[in-house]
Amino acid sequence: MGCGMLQGSIGTKIKGRFLLRLLIARSGMPMLPDYGKTAVMKRNDEIIDDDIAWAAVLTRDRSADGKFVTGVLSTGIYCRPSCAARHPKRGNVRFFADGAAARAAGLRPCLRCLPDDVGRDSIAIAEAVRLIDAAETPPTLATLSAAVGYSATHFQRVFKRALGVSPADYARGKRGERLLDALGAAPSVTNAIYDAGYSGPTRFYADAEARLGMVPTRWRDGGKGETIRWAVTRTSLGSILVAVTRRGICRLSFDENGEDLATHFPNADIAPGDAAMRDLVARAAAAVEAPAAYHGLAIDVRGTAFQTAIWRELTRIAPGETLSYAALAARAGKAGAVRAAGSACGANPVAVLVPCHRVTRSDGSPGGYAYGAERKAELLRREGRK
Repeated sequence: MGCGMLQGSIGTKIKGRFLLRLLIARSGMPMLPDYGKTAVMKRNDEIIDDDIAWAAVLTRDRSADGKFVTGVLSTGIYCRPSCAARHPKRGNVRFFADGAAARAAGLRPCLRCLPDDVGRDSIAIAEAVRLIDAAETPPTLATLSAAVGYSATHFQRVFKRALGVSPADYARGKRGERLLDALGAAPSVTNAIYDAGYSGPTRFYADAEARLGMVPTRWRDGGKGETIRWAVTRTSLGSILVAVTRRGICRLSFDENGEDLATHFPNADIAPGDAAMRDLVARAAAAVEAPAAYHGLAIDVRGTAFQTAIWRELTRIAPGETLSYAALAARAGKAGAVRAAGSACGANPVAVLVPCHRVTRSDGSPGGYAYGAERKAELLRREGRK
């Protein structure tokens, strides 16, 4: 029954919400909670707040999958928190600790997000991650899906929905971590090639330069031999430092200067910018003034595999929208690594260009920002978020 009105025999019009309550009461289904108060549900020993659950639904937070299910009383179904279907009205929603509780209330599982498969999916994903982590050569999608008993197409979708990356992307990230570890520990780049699991130098050098922003030998020397030029310009949010390598902007920060830059790149050759930088600096300032606009600026940043994944996911958040730290961690492939996601946001070297200001806490509060809460709020306001 929708949210229309029922014409009674005496002409009384009953609005849909109240009709829904009446039908629920007659069916024996638990009544909708009073949303003027905070309701809670209990799963084992964990108390889950209704407001936090609703925030997870609105952000489609994958890390909340398996912690509760969302019952939509107007349609009679229950879903994962991350279900991609259109969000229901808040008044039609009730949260349940698990699928069994939802079924006991007369609801049926969503055929789109398959909420009852969360446990099986989690086990399959954990096994696939274990196989990838243990393998010297990344296993194929066919190998992984066969090992966990899924079809290749379905498992690709399940894996990406849970971790935010495909199995191949996850495997590349793990090899990138090995690359960094190997470069730091091996006596030579040649040794590092094979320690990182590469069969030869060609793929190694291609991956290394893409991940490090410089050739491996310079990375081992802390950036020695790399030239970084910088300039400071004014914006309506304060002064910004713009620093560039030959590949792109390696740092955009508020209230910093050349001395601060040197602390971030202690072994690089730091030099003031020249006339050739003027257009790039102006475009960087324009990005601060209008953060919702596409800036098209080349970026040369480097970090761990997890940091890189976080920064990539940040660029996928649409202007004016926000994502919780928990959801961001899940999309980056580390569900539950909320603090690490926050640290990666704090380590973001190119403010605004990689929009870490679009991340908030799960309860909707702003959370931290390296350059101050007021700047974060203003950047979001300029993107159209109230």
